Amino acid sequence: MTPLLRKILGMNWLLVFTMLGLAIFGVYAIESAARHLPNGGGYYAERQKIWIIIGCVVFSITGLVDYRWIRWLGVPMYLAGLCLMVVAMLKGSEVHQLTFGGLSFQPTQLGIAGGIVLISSLLQDLPRLHAFFRLPFVKVAIIALLAGIPFLIVVKMGDMGSAMVWLPVTGIIMFAAGIPYRYLLTMMIIALGCIALAYYIVLPQASERGAGRIELYLDMLNERDVDINGDAYAPYWVSTAIGKAGWKGAGWNAVSENGSLHDKKYIPWKTAHNDFIFAVIGEEQGFRGSLLLLTAYAMLLITCLFIAFYSRDSSGRIISAAVVALLFAHIYENIGMCVLMTPITGIPLPLVSYSGTFVLMCMFMLGLVQSVWVHRNTELVVEEDEKPARKFA
Repeated sequence: MTPLLRKILGMNWLLVFTMLGLAIFGVYAIESAARHLPNGGGYYAERQKIWIIIGCVVFSITGLVDYRWIRWLGVPMYLAGLCLMVVAMLKGSEVHQLTFGGLSFQPTQLGIAGGIVLISSLLQDLPRLHAFFRLPFVKVAIIALLAGIPFLIVVKMGDMGSAMVWLPVTGIIMFAAGIPYRYLLTMMIIALGCIALAYYIVLPQASERGAGRIELYLDMLNERDVDINGDAYAPYWVSTAIGKAGWKGAGWNAVSENGSLHDKKYIPWKTAHNDFIFAVIGEEQGFRGSLLLLTAYAMLLITCLFIAFYSRDSSGRIISAAVVALLFAHIYENIGMCVLMTPITGIPLPLVSYSGTFVLMCMFMLGLVQSVWVHRNTELVVEEDEKPARKFA
Protein backbone atom coordinates (compact mmCIF):
# COMPACT_ATOMS: atom_id res chain seq x y z
CA MET A 1 0.00 0.00 0.00
CA THR A 2 1.43 3.35 -1.05
CA PRO A 3 1.78 6.13 1.56
CA LEU A 4 -0.74 8.30 -0.32
CA LEU A 5 -3.37 5.55 -0.38
CA ARG A 6 -2.72 4.87 3.29
CA LYS A 7 -3.35 8.54 4.07
CA ILE A 8 -6.57 8.59 2.03
CA LEU A 9 -7.91 5.47 3.75
CA GLY A 10 -6.83 6.84 7.12
CA MET A 11 -8.76 10.11 6.80
CA ASN A 12 -11.42 10.94 9.36
CA TRP A 13 -14.43 10.27 7.17
CA LEU A 14 -16.91 11.48 9.76
CA LEU A 15 -15.32 14.92 9.41
CA VAL A 16 -15.48 14.67 5.61
CA PHE A 17 -19.12 13.56 5.40
CA THR A 18 -20.32 16.07 7.99
CA MET A 19 -18.54 18.92 6.20
CA LEU A 20 -19.99 17.90 2.82
CA GLY A 21 -23.45 17.38 4.31
CA LEU A 22 -23.47 20.92 5.68
CA ALA A 23 -22.21 22.32 2.37
CA ILE A 24 -24.89 20.49 0.35
CA PHE A 25 -27.56 21.57 2.82
CA GLY A 26 -26.34 25.12 2.31
CA VAL A 27 -26.73 24.94 -1.47
CA TYR A 28 -30.45 24.17 -1.16
CA ALA A 29 -30.88 26.87 1.48
CA ILE A 30 -29.11 29.45 -0.72
CA GLU A 31 -31.30 28.63 -3.73
CA SER A 32 -34.40 29.52 -1.73
CA ALA A 33 -32.87 32.39 0.26
CA ALA A 34 -31.53 34.20 -2.83
CA ARG A 35 -34.70 33.88 -4.91
CA HIS A 36 -35.43 37.63 -4.77
CA LEU A 37 -32.03 38.72 -6.06
CA PRO A 38 -31.79 39.84 -9.72
CA ASN A 39 -30.10 36.64 -10.96
CA GLY A 40 -32.35 34.33 -8.96
CA GLY A 41 -31.55 31.70 -6.35
CA GLY A 42 -30.39 29.12 -8.88
CA TYR A 43 -27.54 31.37 -10.00
CA TYR A 44 -26.13 31.74 -6.49
CA ALA A 45 -26.64 28.04 -5.75
CA GLU A 46 -24.61 27.12 -8.85
CA ARG A 47 -21.84 29.53 -7.86
CA GLN A 48 -21.79 28.04 -4.37
CA LYS A 49 -21.37 24.57 -5.90
CA ILE A 50 -18.27 25.79 -7.74
CA TRP A 51 -16.80 27.18 -4.52
CA ILE A 52 -17.56 23.91 -2.73
CA ILE A 53 -15.79 21.89 -5.45
CA ILE A 54 -12.75 24.16 -5.25
CA GLY A 55 -12.93 23.95 -1.46
CA CYS A 56 -12.96 20.14 -1.60
CA VAL A 57 -9.74 20.24 -3.63
CA VAL A 58 -8.18 22.61 -1.07
CA PHE A 59 -9.41 20.40 1.78
CA SER A 60 -8.00 17.23 0.21
CA ILE A 61 -4.59 18.69 -0.53
CA THR A 62 -4.33 20.30 2.90
CA GLY A 63 -5.47 17.13 4.65
CA LEU A 64 -2.96 14.87 2.88
CA VAL A 65 0.05 17.18 3.30
CA ASP A 66 1.73 17.09 6.71
CA TYR A 67 0.64 20.21 8.59
CA ARG A 68 4.18 20.73 9.91
CA TRP A 69 5.00 21.92 6.38
CA ILE A 70 1.77 23.88 5.88
CA ARG A 71 2.40 25.85 9.06
CA TRP A 72 5.22 27.68 7.27
CA LEU A 73 2.45 29.47 5.40
CA GLY A 74 1.54 31.18 8.66
CA VAL A 75 3.83 34.19 8.21
CA PRO A 76 2.84 35.07 4.60
CA MET A 77 -0.87 34.44 5.29
CA TYR A 78 -0.77 36.56 8.43
CA LEU A 79 1.11 39.46 6.83
CA ALA A 80 -1.06 39.34 3.69
CA GLY A 81 -4.18 39.36 5.85
CA LEU A 82 -2.94 42.40 7.81
CA CYS A 83 -2.04 44.33 4.65
CA LEU A 84 -5.38 43.58 2.99
CA MET A 85 -7.27 44.52 6.16
CA VAL A 86 -5.47 47.86 6.24
CA VAL A 87 -6.43 48.42 2.59
CA ALA A 88 -10.07 47.55 3.36
CA MET A 89 -9.98 49.90 6.35
CA LEU A 90 -8.64 52.77 4.24
CA LYS A 91 -11.25 52.19 1.54
CA GLY A 92 -13.99 52.42 4.18
CA SER A 93 -16.24 49.77 2.63
CA GLU A 94 -19.47 49.24 4.59
CA VAL A 95 -19.33 45.47 3.94
CA HIS A 96 -15.58 45.36 4.80
CA GLN A 97 -14.75 43.65 1.50
CA LEU A 98 -12.16 44.03 -1.24
CA THR A 99 -12.71 43.32 -4.90
CA PHE A 100 -10.04 42.01 -7.26
CA GLY A 101 -10.90 40.91 -10.78
CA GLY A 102 -14.60 40.69 -9.98
CA LEU A 103 -13.96 38.56 -6.88
CA SER A 104 -15.11 40.03 -3.57
CA PHE A 105 -13.78 38.73 -0.27
CA GLN A 106 -13.33 39.71 3.34
CA PRO A 107 -9.62 39.90 4.27
CA THR A 108 -10.46 39.39 7.95
CA GLN A 109 -10.93 35.68 7.28
CA LEU A 110 -7.42 35.39 5.83
CA GLY A 111 -6.04 37.25 8.84
CA ILE A 112 -7.74 34.89 11.31
CA ALA A 113 -6.60 31.76 9.47
CA GLY A 114 -3.05 33.07 9.13
CA GLY A 115 -3.01 34.09 12.79
CA ILE A 116 -4.06 30.62 13.93
CA VAL A 117 -1.41 28.90 11.83
CA LEU A 118 1.33 31.36 12.83
CA ILE A 119 0.57 31.28 16.56
CA SER A 120 0.47 27.47 16.63
CA SER A 121 3.82 27.35 14.85
CA LEU A 122 5.56 29.85 17.12
CA LEU A 123 4.26 28.32 20.34
CA GLN A 124 5.81 25.01 19.33
CA ASP A 125 9.08 26.19 17.77
CA LEU A 126 10.17 29.09 19.98
CA PRO A 127 10.48 27.03 23.21
CA ARG A 128 13.02 24.85 21.39
CA LEU A 129 15.24 27.86 20.84
CA HIS A 130 15.33 29.09 24.42
CA ALA A 131 13.66 28.19 27.70
CA PHE A 132 12.58 31.83 28.03
CA PHE A 133 9.80 31.15 25.53
CA ARG A 134 8.44 28.40 27.77
CA LEU A 135 7.45 30.89 30.45
CA PRO A 136 3.64 31.32 30.62
CA PHE A 137 3.68 35.12 30.53
CA VAL A 138 5.87 35.04 27.41
CA LYS A 139 3.41 32.72 25.66
CA VAL A 140 0.56 35.00 26.69
CA ALA A 141 2.45 38.00 25.29
CA ILE A 142 3.06 36.26 21.96
CA ILE A 143 -0.59 35.26 21.62
CA ALA A 144 -1.85 38.68 22.72
CA LEU A 145 0.42 40.51 20.27
CA LEU A 146 -0.35 38.37 17.22
CA ALA A 147 -4.08 38.29 17.96
CA GLY A 148 -4.31 41.88 19.18
CA ILE A 149 -2.98 43.53 16.02
CA PRO A 150 -5.63 42.14 13.62
CA PHE A 151 -8.28 42.52 16.32
CA LEU A 152 -7.60 46.26 16.62
CA ILE A 153 -7.53 46.67 12.83
CA VAL A 154 -10.90 44.95 12.49
CA VAL A 155 -12.31 47.11 15.31
CA LYS A 156 -11.02 50.20 13.49
CA MET A 157 -12.77 48.93 10.35
CA GLY A 158 -16.01 48.89 12.34
CA ASP A 159 -16.58 45.17 11.73
CA MET A 160 -17.42 44.30 15.33
CA GLY A 161 -18.87 40.89 14.41
CA SER A 162 -15.58 39.66 12.95
CA ALA A 163 -13.64 41.32 15.78
CA MET A 164 -15.64 39.40 18.38
CA VAL A 165 -14.56 36.13 16.74
CA TRP A 166 -10.98 36.80 17.86
CA LEU A 167 -11.96 36.69 21.55
CA PRO A 168 -12.98 33.00 21.83
CA VAL A 169 -10.26 32.00 19.37
CA THR A 170 -7.60 33.71 21.50
CA GLY A 171 -8.98 32.25 24.72
CA ILE A 172 -9.03 28.71 23.36
CA ILE A 173 -5.52 29.06 21.94
CA MET A 174 -4.27 30.05 25.40
CA PHE A 175 -6.07 27.10 26.96
CA ALA A 176 -4.72 24.64 24.36
CA ALA A 177 -1.22 26.09 24.72
CA GLY A 178 -1.17 25.10 28.38
CA ILE A 179 -1.39 28.55 29.94
CA PRO A 180 -1.95 28.00 33.72
CA TYR A 181 -5.48 28.46 35.00
CA ARG A 182 -4.44 31.28 37.33
CA TYR A 183 -3.35 33.33 34.31
CA LEU A 184 -6.58 32.58 32.46
CA LEU A 185 -8.69 33.43 35.50
CA THR A 186 -6.81 36.70 36.07
CA MET A 187 -7.27 37.76 32.43
CA MET A 188 -10.96 36.85 32.60
CA ILE A 189 -11.48 39.00 35.70
CA ILE A 190 -9.64 41.92 34.07
CA ALA A 191 -11.73 41.52 30.89
CA LEU A 192 -14.97 41.55 32.88
CA GLY A 193 -13.83 44.69 34.65
CA CYS A 194 -13.17 46.42 31.32
CA ILE A 195 -16.60 45.69 29.82
CA ALA A 196 -18.08 48.99 30.99
CA LEU A 197 -15.07 50.92 29.67
CA ALA A 198 -15.30 49.17 26.32
CA TYR A 199 -19.06 49.68 26.02
CA TYR A 200 -19.32 53.32 27.02
CA ILE A 201 -16.04 54.70 25.66
CA VAL A 202 -14.35 52.44 23.10
CA LEU A 203 -17.34 51.02 21.22
CA PRO A 204 -19.12 54.34 20.39
CA GLN A 205 -15.87 55.68 18.91
CA ALA A 206 -15.01 52.48 17.04
CA SER A 207 -18.46 51.70 15.65
CA GLU A 208 -21.54 53.85 16.15
CA ARG A 209 -23.61 51.27 14.30
CA GLY A 210 -22.36 48.53 16.63
CA ALA A 211 -23.24 50.55 19.72
CA GLY A 212 -26.67 51.27 18.26
CA ARG A 213 -27.32 47.61 17.58
CA ILE A 214 -26.46 46.68 21.15
CA GLU A 215 -28.80 49.36 22.51
CA LEU A 216 -31.54 48.13 20.18
CA TYR A 217 -30.96 44.56 21.32
CA LEU A 218 -31.22 45.58 24.98
CA ASP A 219 -34.44 47.51 24.24
CA MET A 220 -36.02 44.48 22.59
CA LEU A 221 -34.77 42.20 25.34
CA ASN A 222 -36.47 44.41 27.93
CA GLU A 223 -39.64 44.71 25.81
CA ARG A 224 -39.31 48.44 25.30
CA ASP A 225 -40.97 50.17 22.35
CA VAL A 226 -38.92 49.89 19.15
CA ASP A 227 -39.51 50.92 15.55
CA ILE A 228 -40.10 47.66 13.63
CA ASN A 229 -40.22 49.65 10.39
CA GLY A 230 -36.84 51.22 11.15
CA ASP A 231 -33.81 49.96 13.05
CA ALA A 232 -35.70 47.02 14.58
CA TYR A 233 -37.00 45.78 11.21
CA ALA A 234 -34.45 43.00 10.71
CA PRO A 235 -34.35 41.50 14.23
CA TYR A 236 -38.15 41.66 14.56
CA TRP A 237 -39.10 39.96 11.32
CA VAL A 238 -36.21 37.48 11.34
CA SER A 239 -37.09 36.24 14.82
CA THR A 240 -40.80 36.25 13.92
CA ALA A 241 -40.16 34.07 10.87
CA ILE A 242 -38.35 31.49 12.98
CA GLY A 243 -40.76 31.70 15.90
CA LYS A 244 -43.88 30.98 13.84
CA ALA A 245 -42.39 28.10 11.83
CA GLY A 246 -43.41 25.30 14.20
CA TRP A 247 -42.13 21.74 13.92
CA LYS A 248 -42.28 21.23 10.14
CA GLY A 249 -41.90 24.78 8.84
CA ALA A 250 -43.41 26.29 5.71
CA GLY A 251 -41.44 24.02 3.34
CA TRP A 252 -38.51 24.56 1.01
CA ASN A 253 -38.96 27.50 -1.36
CA ALA A 254 -42.30 28.23 0.33
CA VAL A 255 -44.60 30.91 -1.09
CA SER A 256 -46.62 33.55 0.73
CA GLU A 257 -49.79 31.39 0.49
CA ASN A 258 -48.03 28.96 2.83
CA GLY A 259 -47.28 31.75 5.29
CA SER A 260 -43.72 32.48 4.14
CA LEU A 261 -42.47 35.85 5.35
CA HIS A 262 -39.38 35.45 3.22
CA ASP A 263 -41.50 35.22 0.09
CA LYS A 264 -43.05 38.55 1.11
CA LYS A 265 -39.52 39.99 1.50
CA TYR A 266 -39.98 40.62 5.22
CA ILE A 267 -36.67 38.88 5.89
CA PRO A 268 -33.99 41.31 4.55
CA TRP A 269 -33.86 39.81 1.07
CA LYS A 270 -30.56 41.34 -0.05
CA THR A 271 -28.63 39.49 2.67
CA ALA A 272 -30.95 36.53 3.26
CA HIS A 273 -28.55 34.17 1.47
CA ASN A 274 -25.58 34.97 3.74
CA ASP A 275 -26.14 36.89 6.99
CA PHE A 276 -29.77 35.83 7.55
CA ILE A 277 -29.76 32.39 5.98
CA PHE A 278 -30.66 30.70 9.28
CA ALA A 279 -33.88 32.72 9.34
CA VAL A 280 -34.83 31.23 5.96
CA ILE A 281 -33.84 27.73 7.14
CA GLY A 282 -35.77 28.13 10.38
CA GLU A 283 -38.92 29.34 8.62
CA GLU A 284 -38.85 26.75 5.83
CA GLN A 285 -37.52 23.71 7.67
CA GLY A 286 -39.01 24.43 11.08
CA PHE A 287 -37.68 23.19 14.38
CA ARG A 288 -36.74 19.76 12.98
CA GLY A 289 -34.62 21.23 10.19
CA SER A 290 -32.96 23.69 12.55
CA LEU A 291 -32.28 20.89 15.03
CA LEU A 292 -30.75 18.79 12.25
CA LEU A 293 -28.46 21.67 11.29
CA LEU A 294 -27.36 22.23 14.90
CA THR A 295 -26.75 18.49 15.34
CA ALA A 296 -24.53 18.45 12.26
CA TYR A 297 -22.56 21.42 13.57
CA ALA A 298 -22.21 19.76 16.98
CA MET A 299 -20.92 16.60 15.29
CA LEU A 300 -18.40 18.62 13.29
CA LEU A 301 -17.09 20.49 16.35
CA ILE A 302 -16.92 17.38 18.54
CA THR A 303 -15.02 15.55 15.81
CA CYS A 304 -12.47 18.38 15.65
CA LEU A 305 -12.09 18.29 19.45
CA PHE A 306 -11.61 14.53 19.29
CA ILE A 307 -8.85 15.03 16.73
CA ALA A 308 -7.22 17.66 18.96
CA PHE A 309 -6.88 15.10 21.76
CA TYR A 310 -5.03 12.74 19.40
CA SER A 311 -2.64 15.35 18.02
CA ARG A 312 1.01 14.35 18.02
CA ASP A 313 2.22 17.81 19.10
CA SER A 314 1.11 21.12 20.55
CA SER A 315 0.87 22.75 17.12
CA GLY A 316 -1.77 20.30 15.92
CA ARG A 317 -3.64 20.59 19.21
CA ILE A 318 -3.73 24.39 19.02
CA ILE A 319 -4.82 24.39 15.36
CA SER A 320 -7.68 21.94 15.97
CA ALA A 321 -8.90 23.72 19.10
CA ALA A 322 -8.69 27.15 17.42
CA VAL A 323 -10.70 25.92 14.43
CA VAL A 324 -13.41 24.72 16.83
CA ALA A 325 -13.46 28.15 18.49
CA LEU A 326 -13.58 29.93 15.12
CA LEU A 327 -16.48 27.86 13.79
CA PHE A 328 -18.36 27.99 17.08
CA ALA A 329 -18.07 31.78 17.24
CA HIS A 330 -19.52 32.11 13.73
CA ILE A 331 -22.31 29.63 14.45
CA TYR A 332 -23.23 31.26 17.75
CA GLU A 333 -23.18 34.81 16.41
CA ASN A 334 -25.10 34.04 13.22
CA ILE A 335 -27.81 31.88 14.77
CA GLY A 336 -27.89 33.94 17.96
CA MET A 337 -28.78 37.16 16.15
CA CYS A 338 -31.65 35.39 14.35
CA VAL A 339 -33.27 34.25 17.61
CA LEU A 340 -32.55 37.45 19.60
CA MET A 341 -29.79 35.91 21.70
CA THR A 342 -27.23 38.43 20.42
CA PRO A 343 -27.32 41.79 18.60
CA ILE A 344 -27.37 41.81 14.81
CA THR A 345 -23.91 41.18 13.33
CA GLY A 346 -23.01 40.69 9.68
CA ILE A 347 -21.27 37.35 9.94
CA PRO A 348 -21.74 34.23 7.74
CA LEU A 349 -22.82 30.76 8.85
CA PRO A 350 -19.92 28.34 8.17
CA LEU A 351 -20.32 26.14 5.06
CA VAL A 352 -23.99 27.13 4.69
CA SER A 353 -24.10 30.86 3.94
CA TYR A 354 -23.29 32.09 0.45
CA SER A 355 -19.72 33.28 0.84
CA GLY A 356 -17.24 31.82 -1.60
CA THR A 357 -13.95 32.84 0.00
CA PHE A 358 -15.25 32.03 3.49
CA VAL A 359 -16.21 28.54 2.31
CA LEU A 360 -12.69 28.10 0.98
CA MET A 361 -11.19 29.33 4.25
CA CYS A 362 -13.42 27.00 6.30
CA MET A 363 -12.45 24.01 4.18
CA PHE A 364 -8.78 24.97 4.38
CA MET A 365 -8.94 25.12 8.17
CA LEU A 366 -10.85 21.83 8.33
CA GLY A 367 -8.21 20.40 6.01
CA LEU A 368 -5.58 21.36 8.58
CA VAL A 369 -7.59 19.51 11.22
CA GLN A 370 -7.78 16.52 8.89
CA SER A 371 -4.01 16.68 8.45
CA VAL A 372 -3.60 16.59 12.23
CA TRP A 373 -5.61 13.35 12.26
CA VAL A 374 -3.96 11.73 9.26
CA HIS A 375 -0.45 12.40 10.59
CA ARG A 376 -1.16 11.75 14.27
CA ASN A 377 0.98 8.59 14.24
CA THR A 378 3.78 10.03 12.08
CA GLU A 379 6.95 10.47 14.09
CA LEU A 380 8.36 13.96 14.25
CA VAL A 381 11.83 14.17 12.72
CA VAL A 382 14.24 16.37 14.67
CA GLU A 383 16.85 18.04 12.53
CA GLU A 384 20.44 17.08 13.35
CA ASP A 385 21.58 20.70 13.57
CA GLU A 386 18.73 21.69 15.83
CA LYS A 387 20.16 23.07 19.02
CA PRO A 388 18.73 21.94 22.34
CA ALA A 389 16.81 24.49 24.35
CA ARG A 390 19.06 26.54 26.59
CA LYS A 391 18.23 26.96 30.21
CA PHE A 392 16.78 30.30 31.16
CA ALA A 393 18.97 32.02 33.69
